[in-house]
Amino acid sequence: MTKTISKNMNQENFPVANLVGKKLRPIVCAYYAVARLADDIADSSRLSKNEKLLQLAQIERDFFDGLNNKTFSGGVKDAHKLGCIFAQEKLDASLYGDLLKAFEKDADNEPIAVWEQLIDYCRLSAAPVGRFILALYDESPSTYLPTETLCAVLQISNHLQDMRRDAVLLKRCYLPQDLMNKYDIRFGDIYLDKSSPALKALIAEITDKLYRMLRDASVLPALVKNKRLKIQIGIILSLTNSMLKRIEKTDVLVEHVQLNTWDWIKSLIAGTIKGLMRKTGKAGNIL
Repeated sequence: MTKTISKNMNQENFPVANLVGKKLRPIVCAYYAVARLADDIADSSRLSKNEKLLQLAQIERDFFDGLNNKTFSGGVKDAHKLGCIFAQEKLDASLYGDLLKAFEKDADNEPIAVWEQLIDYCRLSAAPVGRFILALYDESPSTYLPTETLCAVLQISNHLQDMRRDAVLLKRCYLPQDLMNKYDIRFGDIYLDKSSPALKALIAEITDKLYRMLRDASVLPALVKNKRLKIQIGIILSLTNSMLKRIEKTDVLVEHVQLNTWDWIKSLIAGTIKGLMRKTGKAGNIL
């Protein structure tokens, strides 16, 4: 299987594994490793579409072999190991299987037609990660909808940050075509040295949508039972709010948006306080 250059967890804007407890960290790290491997395959600029789909299919087979207690017969050992972990922890296969469907969509590289299609993509590419964490903490399914919303905000924020990289390396664009048409934007505009006024207006509209979604997701700490998870979610909500503010102020074609140390300090303090203040069953705005 072709090796690709990937981020490690500490290079992510939201390194979730660093926020969970030590007991759960090995499971989260195993999940992350196989998700990152599949993501790297889907994002490879050296592989053809068919090669990507074949390698993703191998990961899927090995994962389900592990899930079904079949002996590893060669392929992707980490995927088989993750399947064994899922079987041991009695986790739903969709928590990883849906991610693979998203990576297959990335390999196909079909354009996004409308905003709703982008949200549907996020239900496969981001929401399973949130549900996975909730499942590890044995949280109620009532937490899934706001988690899905929060994960979509995180995913689309990453799309905005990586817009130029995706265009240059992968000829990929996550901007919905209907919004591009609204502002008379072409794919080639993403290759310019800086964002045009029209592209800035489109990004502003998307950012506004994400702020509204983030407010909807801010009820989540009140819905979860686990105190540590309340704090984690509070921190992530605060970090996401900081990221959106940076996207608003930055030309994403000129500069890659990154959270700095002060963003983390503020979010750790504010998120912890607000997460602890949200008693289960009492929702409120955490932003």
